[in-house]
Amino acid sequence: MVLIAALWVLGVSASNIDARVTLVANQEEYREALEGSMPGDTIVLADGVWQDFEIRFSGRGTESAPITLKAQTKGKVVLAGQSNLRLCGEYLVVSGLVFRDGYSPTNTVLSYRCTKGKPANYSRVTEVVIDHFTNPERHETDFWVLMFGRHNRFDHNHLVGKGNAGVTMAVRLDGEENQQNHHRIDHNYFGPRPILGSNGGETLRIGTSHHSLTDSNTLVERNFFYRCNGEVEIVSSKSGGNVFRSNVFFESRGTLTLRHGNNNTIEANVFLGNGVQNTGGIRVINKGHVVRNNYLEGLKGYRFGGGFVVMNGVPDSPINRYHQVENVRIENNSIIDSARIELAAGSDTERSAPPISTDFQNNLVSNEGGYSPFRVYDDIGGIEFKNNASNALDQLPVAQGFNNEPFELKRAANGLLYPTKEGYDNVGVPADLQVLDIEETGVDWYPKVKANSNDAATRYITVEPGVDALFKAILGAKPNAEIRLEPGEYRIEKLLVVDKPVTLKAAKDPLSAKLLFERSALFELVEGGSLHLEGLYISGAAAPDVAGNTVIRTSRYSMVKNYEIDIRNCAIENLDTNHSFSFLKVSKNTFATNLSIDHSTFANISGHVIDLNKEMDDLGRYNAESISISNASFQNIDGAVLDIYRGGTDESTFGPKVKLRKSRISNVGHGKRNKSAASIRLHGAQLVEILENRFEDSKPIYVLETVGEPVTRIQENNYINTPNEVTRTMSDL
Repeated sequence: MVLIAALWVLGVSASNIDARVTLVANQEEYREALEGSMPGDTIVLADGVWQDFEIRFSGRGTESAPITLKAQTKGKVVLAGQSNLRLCGEYLVVSGLVFRDGYSPTNTVLSYRCTKGKPANYSRVTEVVIDHFTNPERHETDFWVLMFGRHNRFDHNHLVGKGNAGVTMAVRLDGEENQQNHHRIDHNYFGPRPILGSNGGETLRIGTSHHSLTDSNTLVERNFFYRCNGEVEIVSSKSGGNVFRSNVFFESRGTLTLRHGNNNTIEANVFLGNGVQNTGGIRVINKGHVVRNNYLEGLKGYRFGGGFVVMNGVPDSPINRYHQVENVRIENNSIIDSARIELAAGSDTERSAPPISTDFQNNLVSNEGGYSPFRVYDDIGGIEFKNNASNALDQLPVAQGFNNEPFELKRAANGLLYPTKEGYDNVGVPADLQVLDIEETGVDWYPKVKANSNDAATRYITVEPGVDALFKAILGAKPNAEIRLEPGEYRIEKLLVVDKPVTLKAAKDPLSAKLLFERSALFELVEGGSLHLEGLYISGAAAPDVAGNTVIRTSRYSMVKNYEIDIRNCAIENLDTNHSFSFLKVSKNTFATNLSIDHSTFANISGHVIDLNKEMDDLGRYNAESISISNASFQNIDGAVLDIYRGGTDESTFGPKVKLRKSRISNVGHGKRNKSAASIRLHGAQLVEILENRFEDSKPIYVLETVGEPVTRIQENNYINTPNEVTRTMSDL
């Protein structure tokens, strides 16, 4: 009776009374069980941690009697260390496993192929978790899931936290046995993926440019993409015949991109940006697509990451560039309170072929206050606009094709906005559009990440001056602890290693807690660390008399977790015991999501204040996404306040973004070792705002615009005995 019940749960015919269920407790027992497996058999991995287990799951089941590999208890079989899983054969099912606390020794965690030419077909992976199973080398490329073969399914899985380079999940078309595959990817939870800071951070990719004129025919439906922020392409379709249907993209930076390939369909998807910076929607390239019934709200991205983007192409484009948009139907989409609809985007001397034979019809466009999201970069005569409705926008891309009258919006039972005015039933998304609930995706026995780790409750620790007092406090602190420093002098003899988010704050009056350090650095941020300093006085007077000291440094080794630094109401002085003494120095293959300085003073520094110039390979990589400085003072700095470098021509990222406002820069940049010869050096930044600052007796600002469509605003600054800003483009060199 137990056997028959187990077979029924697995979908195995009860008439197959010879099917076996085998519980295995170690790798040798697993291999023995697999060797004798027959259609209908089930191999059960015993609960526990399976360390360094490279699973090869091969066999030939049947449609009514697959061979199954499952956990004894869902979620209680953990593949750790150097582990992975490869499937090959037919009618195989895998379920209930967790990959955690390690990374794959190969380039894939889970592959529907054992070796080249030996894929899995008609096979299913369901209720599997891959949680931060990340290679520790940030730019060592690997994949979490690779789909090969044909007619496979990947459903109800939970993928979260990939921090190194490489697509989270990819469908491969190399080899005829992997083409026209008719895979189904459904009901998966794609959890937060942090900003990578380079190309190669997609969450899902179907195909590659080499096989992009081949059909994949993959169905991607009812998946939840939650804060997937790796790069500008959340989903990259690089093949034909694919369908993207009824997915939700929640606060995810980037777009669902039809990058290569033809005749794809994007329908009934919901994009919710909630006003988060760089959240995007749909980007269209190539021909024969249908984009209909999609709902896009609160998306704040622009350029290639905009709410809706129709690209320019390259005439007679090579297979790996941009094919012209042709014969595309864009209909019945609702685009609400979104920053940009970009038409003929990317137009330049190479991308000079505008869209042709394309319909934009029955779409609803509404923004508060009449703000128009439309931006046109080339001739859009090849796009026919018909029967669209816009909410009294102040500017439209064409004179006809829009009913540009005011109307009110109201949320319906499905949570989406619809016009209340009569006569609008045929524009925008249909009233019966269903919005996928996050709880329908992934597994119900493993927690989903619904908030940043920094949202955890704060724990307070009070510290008084004393030998090793601060060292011990940081060592014993829980994540997100707030360490309050009582007034007095803290002479720090040991390097303070920060491996968790932590705040150091003056317990009483600002600057009453004074930190002096005797090592070459005061703080070292390692994997998992972030640092918030508030109201502290930091002096480098006690630092060793050697070159290259710093207040904060990152790990000398690759970090896959991004960090943050926030400095408020602090005074940092006397970083000049020797040359090249900086406030922040980073290492290659480390990345900050945010660096902010507010109402703080920096004086007498022999190096740079913020040194972010370690990614010099010109591969589109950089060391920080957002740098914000406001109401700060910088005086007697030999180096630059900011030295930031992002090289190469890759267009897959959003940053760096630099803001310097209402600050004073005095006697900055004159040191003989300041190779930039600037008070501010920004190479390749994508957004620059240098506003309302006072520059005195300092070297000039140097901004080099390199790739993309950088936005540089240098305005309302006061220059005293300082050259005006220098902004150059690559064509100037």
